[in-house]
Amino acid sequence: MLMLGAQVLLGFQYRAFFEKGYEKFGPAERALEIAALFALLLTLLLLFLPPARHCIVEHGRDTARFHRFVMTVMGVALLPFALGLSFELAVAGNRIAGAPGGAASGAIALAAALGLWYGHFARKDRQQDEEPEDAVEETPLEHKIVEVLTEARILLPGAQALLGFQLAMVLMESFSQLPRPVQMVHLVSLGFVALATVVLMSPAAYHRIVERGRDTERFHAFASRMVLVALALLGPGFAGDLYVVLRRAGYERSALPVAAATLAVFYTAWFGAMLLLRRRRSGELRTRPA
Repeated sequence: MLMLGAQVLLGFQYRAFFEKGYEKFGPAERALEIAALFALLLTLLLLFLPPARHCIVEHGRDTARFHRFVMTVMGVALLPFALGLSFELAVAGNRIAGAPGGAASGAIALAAALGLWYGHFARKDRQQDEEPEDAVEETPLEHKIVEVLTEARILLPGAQALLGFQLAMVLMESFSQLPRPVQMVHLVSLGFVALATVVLMSPAAYHRIVERGRDTERFHAFASRMVLVALALLGPGFAGDLYVVLRRAGYERSALPVAAATLAVFYTAWFGAMLLLRRRRSGELRTRPA
């Protein structure tokens, strides 16, 4: 639910900068729109970490260490999502009820999110689970396939929704006012997201056509690679449209460096850090006494 909500809101954020009402925004509202955009990008950066680690480091296995990692990531990702949501509600409230209404809307949304999502940690009677062992247990092939298909299905709806928002941006009058090179960047970003959508749908077709519904190691390897390829495609899609949005918002000089830095952070977190972790994990297994 969080993955879908974050990607849908990100698509809305990209499109919001091309709506006619954006021209009427004051400096504070424009700053909140930018802040909400980066908050949602940070949310997706965090949410894509578990699929990347599951495929690269754990090779589809379920381990206690991976479970703790997922729980930690989800707990952290809720914070930027809450901030992005509250910023958006603040802008909406300001447009409808003025500055007091905007401030109240954003504050209430943030307080509700923090209270319901993080308030449980303050309870003294909260159940404390015993620290599980880090032993790696072999996960059945059927279970690994179910999980990699679930990861693809989690990414797919959000990518499709984002693709719809990107396609709609092309039809907006303000988009035609952008310089031609900026429009081409959007077209390339659109292509990346469209390819990611195709890639995420390919495991299901492969499973039915090639494997005839059978669960095989070959299919699990193929599906895992497709999830990683989709992440590699979504990164440039996000960063490219970030560049377009920043150019639309008037940040001509900083648009390219910020977009490039965003893409570098995405790839470093999803692939670089996970490859280093896998190498370290392999070294630990080699040096562990039999």
